Amino acid sequence: MENNDKTRYNRFLLLVAGLGGLLYGVDVGIIAGALPYLEATSGLTAGQLSIVVAAVLLGSVISTLFAGLLADWIGRKLLMTLSGVLFVVSIPVIALSHSYEALVLGRLLQGISAGLIGVVVPLYLAECLSASTRGKGTGIFQWLLTLGIVTAAIVGMFFSIRVDEVAKLGDASRLLAFKDTAWRSIFWVSLPPGILFVIGSLLVAESPRWLYRRGKREAARVALLRSRTPEQANLELAEMEVADAAEKSSTSNGSNTRESLLRRKYVIPFVLACVILACNQATGVNSIIGYNANILLQSGLSDVQAHWGYVIFTIVNFLMTIGGVLLVDRKGRKFLLSLGSAGIIVSLLCAGSLFRQTEKLRIDSRAAVQSEVTPDQKLTLRYDQKTADALLAASGDEHTGLRNAPTSLIVIYSCGDFRAATKVARSDDPAAKPIEITRDGCLPANKVVAFFSNPFSNLEASRQAPLKIDNALVSPVPSTHNGWMVAITLFIFMAFFAIGPGVCVWLALSELMPTRIRSNGMSIALLINQAVSTAIAATFLPTVGKYGYSTMFFAFAACTVIYFITAAVFLPETKGKTLEEIEALFEGTKKQSGLVTV
Repeated sequence: MENNDKTRYNRFLLLVAGLGGLLYGVDVGIIAGALPYLEATSGLTAGQLSIVVAAVLLGSVISTLFAGLLADWIGRKLLMTLSGVLFVVSIPVIALSHSYEALVLGRLLQGISAGLIGVVVPLYLAECLSASTRGKGTGIFQWLLTLGIVTAAIVGMFFSIRVDEVAKLGDASRLLAFKDTAWRSIFWVSLPPGILFVIGSLLVAESPRWLYRRGKREAARVALLRSRTPEQANLELAEMEVADAAEKSSTSNGSNTRESLLRRKYVIPFVLACVILACNQATGVNSIIGYNANILLQSGLSDVQAHWGYVIFTIVNFLMTIGGVLLVDRKGRKFLLSLGSAGIIVSLLCAGSLFRQTEKLRIDSRAAVQSEVTPDQKLTLRYDQKTADALLAASGDEHTGLRNAPTSLIVIYSCGDFRAATKVARSDDPAAKPIEITRDGCLPANKVVAFFSNPFSNLEASRQAPLKIDNALVSPVPSTHNGWMVAITLFIFMAFFAIGPGVCVWLALSELMPTRIRSNGMSIALLINQAVSTAIAATFLPTVGKYGYSTMFFAFAACTVIYFITAAVFLPETKGKTLEEIEALFEGTKKQSGLVTV
């Protein structure tokens, strides 16, 4: 009976940790389904929408920086509860918002929650699970993370179908009102998992290793007994005492390197973990997930087709993650990371090439559009077939091959040090609203937002600068066949990411980082990870607007080459090795237990 209780508790612990992964996945994926309707109803510019998307990642950067210190100060359990509460609070802030500032605040709270979860849940699992179940626990965290993304996609798909039904009624005002309801409802639906995570985190035991380091030896033993037999608990407690005695001995001998990241056995795995996490984001995975519906819309798919494509995309992620969990202890981390990064490179190059076929036909009509700017620095432009033909004619006779054919228009504009991009308008969409551009559309609301948009900017001078049209790019609308070809390349991208980097990146954190520096080392590595992701998300829309999706995909592929080299050449295989064996490898220069010396 006692063993059954321990088995049930272990399952409950994995479920709670998995709910943390679920929240992390919802944080990443929820914006993709809501973004098209937020664009249509909020009146926000592309630059502001980019900040709304990036705010989650910015919040993650901020919280990740302090997560390790907080985990050591208040404990793993309390920090998990706090991260869940922040997520729960963020939902009404976003869903009830009627301003840009409220949206950014709510998304920042979601990001802070995600950053804390990304550090504390893997840390909690590493310290609470036995060596035989550590891999399973990490796998379940990632598996439910992908389930969170799938859930967000299905919710988005449901509302896409409803929006399409309302659109068929032909009532523009009713359609606009329903789109406003849709994006708010999408966020409300994500509230229950957050509440469950908060309740679950209150019911699990604190990390026994954290309790022991706080001098609570008996409390640590009680925590161990919830998931282990008395013999196992006593054995692990004895190991903690040996490790603690060794650290005290090192300190008494005058060593100053007890917690230093500069020792060989710390610095090499620390650098490897940082490179892996930075490259993990430099594959563009978060932006491809966050902007997936928009990418598929621009590739030639309709709104409903794009949302179905995103649902398939997330299901591929979910199913292939199961494959990664099953293979990671059989094939090893090094093999899966090498295989996954190689597949990502190929798929990104294919996607970039497909977009390049139409983007190379782009026409820049900035002079013609600039002439439409009024003296009060405003521009209103209805982009229909007549306007498209006029812009093409103004660009020269050599471009008349695009005339009388469906095209899209995106305008890049600036005021001083700040730039923004309009959402894409299509000439064959009679229900589309006119493009409206003002100086306020690209100027940040305050100096804080201005700093994160451009740290070297002068906001006051920019407010007095004239409205400048940097680019007005007219492009042919791709075919539906082209859209599904792009979708297939993204499905392949997600499959290789899920089976390799998706599963192995969390193991890289928990296995490469030595025990003594794990909390602070994970915070620093995840900070770099989130900083790269935030930078990509904040610049994604303006860069795509000026240079096209092909440029972004080719850049992501180039970064993934570094990932492949790191995994294939420098990363040691840690399959079947204890944490102590891995740590010993980086301390010396000899080959041990089949591991590759780096």
